[in-house]
Amino acid sequence: MERLDYGKMGYGCKHYRRRCMIRAPCCNEIFGCRHCHNEATNMLNSPSDRHDLVRYDVKHVICSVCDTEQPVARVCTNCGVNMGEYFCEICKFYDDDTDKGQFHCNECGICRVGGREKYFHCKKCGSCYSLSLLNNHSCVENSMRHHCPICYEYLFDSLKDTTVMKCGHTMHSECCNEMIKRNKYSCPICSKSVMDMSVMWKRLDEEIEATVMPEDYRQKKVWILCNDCNDTSEVLFHIMGQKCLHCNSYNTRTISPPVLPQE
Repeated sequence: MERLDYGKMGYGCKHYRRRCMIRAPCCNEIFGCRHCHNEATNMLNSPSDRHDLVRYDVKHVICSVCDTEQPVARVCTNCGVNMGEYFCEICKFYDDDTDKGQFHCNECGICRVGGREKYFHCKKCGSCYSLSLLNNHSCVENSMRHHCPICYEYLFDSLKDTTVMKCGHTMHSECCNEMIKRNKYSCPICSKSVMDMSVMWKRLDEEIEATVMPEDYRQKKVWILCNDCNDTSEVLFHIMGQKCLHCNSYNTRTISPPVLPQE
């Protein structure tokens, strides 16, 4: 395998700087890391041959300095080189870029980056979150153990940054930013607003006030369900949107009138 010019002494792959490669027990092939394995195997022509490597299953690594294959350990048994400045025996993970602040979270069961002192583990959401979200987010059970609703990549062990929305659902930060650029401001999962929309709702108030509906529609009423507060209202119809009478949100949709109980 060609050695790429990454990391100390020029070893590593495009994902990590380290001085070892791994033997994938699932297919007995050698790769720079499990991400290299997953990218390669998921490009195979036959869907039945595509598979991901389970990090815990790695049993052997190959020293990039002396090419000695050996059981997983920090130091090469042959040449004595330190194969990774950061080493996790549980995850079989090596990385020289210690500035990332790698740490192993026992509750997540995997290694995280960013510094242990800057994160806490939310047991209900099932993942580590920034301390800025401690007692400051809506918990959704196992919210990180799902696929991003935009790109469908599994979020829990994704290498990309994630965003926790107001509703508690999660997605990739770059996917969220792209969604907002396209003027989509509601969660793809539950339809609640993903940010403070009060300024936009005020602007809609002004536009609706300045836009008079035709005579035949001025007294037309519809029932709406608010995606933000889940309450229902009967409101005047307007082509530009219907405002929730309970929380003033325009993130609403029309529904059938409620069925009143028969006396």
